[in-house]
Amino acid sequence: FISLIMPSFLPSLFSSLCVLGALELAFLKEPGDVIAVRGRPLMLDCQVEGEGPIAITWRLNGVPIATGTRATVLTNGTLLIRNFSKRRESNETDAGEYECAVQNRYGMLVSRKARVQLASLPKFLSHPESMHVDVGGVARLTCQVNGIPEANITWQKDRCSLSTDNHRYTLLPNGVLQITGVQRTDSGLFRCIASNIANTRYSHEAQLTVTGSRIYKEPVILSGPQNLTINVHQTAILECVATGNPRPIVSWSRLDGRSIGVEGIQVLGTGNLMISDATLQHSGVYVCSANRPGSRSRRTALGRLVVQAPPEFVQWPQSVSRPAGASAVFSCTASGVPDPHLIWLKNGKLLIPSSNVKLTNGNTTLAITRITPEDEAIYQCIAENSAGTNQASARLAISQGSELPEAPSGLQAAALSSSSLQLTWDQPAEHVSQQIIGYVLHIRKLGEPDSAELQEAVSKTTFKHEFSNLEAATTYSIYLKAYSALGGSQQSDSIMASTLGGVPSPPSFFTKVLNQTAMQVYWELPSKPGKLEGFRLEYHSVSNPEVQGQETFPAHINTHTISHLEPAAIYEIQLVAFNGNGDSPSNRRLVSLAEGERAAAGRTGSSCNCDQADSSTSALLVGLHSGLACILCCLLLVLLAYRRNFFCRKGESWETPPTLNGVSGPKGHTPESFELSQVNTHTHAWMIIK
Repeated sequence: FISLIMPSFLPSLFSSLCVLGALELAFLKEPGDVIAVRGRPLMLDCQVEGEGPIAITWRLNGVPIATGTRATVLTNGTLLIRNFSKRRESNETDAGEYECAVQNRYGMLVSRKARVQLASLPKFLSHPESMHVDVGGVARLTCQVNGIPEANITWQKDRCSLSTDNHRYTLLPNGVLQITGVQRTDSGLFRCIASNIANTRYSHEAQLTVTGSRIYKEPVILSGPQNLTINVHQTAILECVATGNPRPIVSWSRLDGRSIGVEGIQVLGTGNLMISDATLQHSGVYVCSANRPGSRSRRTALGRLVVQAPPEFVQWPQSVSRPAGASAVFSCTASGVPDPHLIWLKNGKLLIPSSNVKLTNGNTTLAITRITPEDEAIYQCIAENSAGTNQASARLAISQGSELPEAPSGLQAAALSSSSLQLTWDQPAEHVSQQIIGYVLHIRKLGEPDSAELQEAVSKTTFKHEFSNLEAATTYSIYLKAYSALGGSQQSDSIMASTLGGVPSPPSFFTKVLNQTAMQVYWELPSKPGKLEGFRLEYHSVSNPEVQGQETFPAHINTHTISHLEPAAIYEIQLVAFNGNGDSPSNRRLVSLAEGERAAAGRTGSSCNCDQADSSTSALLVGLHSGLACILCCLLLVLLAYRRNFFCRKGESWETPPTLNGVSGPKGHTPESFELSQVNTHTHAWMIIK
């Protein structure tokens, strides 16, 4: 096999240190990307250090590799595949992503994924094409093949190897052959030869024909720079070949105006730009210009170069030891181009956040609260981008904590208001309180594991504390920890407490007169039914101020029919919503029960010839918000509305029967309802004439 990318590793910060009383488990050498040859052996490195015994296993595409006659793990952790194969008929292959997993009694580590490919050289994607070129012109021949590993391209002329000593011949690594200042002796049959460790292939032959002398021609760029993406320290070649008569002068610049520089910069042939050992500063848009000598005639072509950088850690997670019930924070920051994506592993498996395990700040911070024995493990930070991967690890150990204070006891909570809770707890014994330097209260919304945990510290002489700025009618989970100079105690028993809730909002409701002695009341249900317990409906006749009826309904009911009422009377309707905190402000309405027979007769007759006479209903809606004065205005508007020249086209007699204190409709038409709604200090009045 041949290694294209040398295995790279970052020495562990703890490789030479005994952390937490034991040598940390760490990789000395991780497997790297390689290309294997069918039928030949393959070896992948995995060297580790740490407290033994250490078990080493290998995975292919996430599946453990069975060791035996074909695959063996050597004593130093190296994986040996004796006969690398790819069986087409069974779709089985040894190619894929390999990773090394190592484990001791403290936890498990997983190496970076190493990509193993099978060497191959498929058929040419494109062959050189025959062409005619004037004497002194430029010929460009190309062939394309995608090999693994990348094929080495050479050229032949008339079946003889082409000499690269001729300065007029420029051979680019991507398979392009440029011939500048073409001469008649350049005529012949050209073909390219592609070869790698898997195979050797020959392209079709192309005839180069050199024609007569050149005539004047404007500059033309035969091939300009292509967009290219490489990793740092690799080499970039930006092609630019131009022709014309006289021969154009090729120059390079950056679109952003910055200098290209000279270090690592080289010109191949007459105009190709080669950048060796590329850095991030080389990224940008490059402009190739072909100028005709002695004139301003110019042609340009642009190409973008993107230089990527694999992840490098700016901050590594540090191994820590914490007592049970305490908290631990691991930080991991990596740089790279493009920006790396961070994931966390716990003992070699993807870390899944939970109620006490949180990932924040774009996964750069891992916080573990209320540590339990299940949290004791090796945690890995994996940084990935399109240029590569990197990993760092740290261990969380649980200390015995015999010198730590006892967990607080007697934690209780009482609601003070809709936004505050008061917490109290028992004063510890004197021998315990001497080592305590303070307390920390932890509070979080119950049932919302993703909500932020609030923490407030209090002095060691304080045994009560008020949490404020909380949400109304919300239940919280609370616990307390005592701290000494050595660390925190285990947490107290968790308790649940709820803030007081406010009273519900006043419900909006509507009424519909059914007949002379019955009406129906509708009201809107709240968007959150849990905020209230029910509704209470009260009604009485205006002439009888004492309550005539009262009904209570659960929170899911929104309609009720009131019957057996006093015929043609005016009723006041009141609706309130209530919960354990009290009643909402009330909504009140005045409703007039029309005389059923007269209303029915009025609806069948034609009292006036209005524009809407052919329709079943004509309504006038007047809304006023003027406090008590609006009632008088409404009465005045109704009286004015009875005038014939206001609503009708022909004459009609109107009368004012003694209903609603003088308020009535056209002759034979009694208003079906007169409603008045009042909330707090504002009055809303609606007058509906049907």
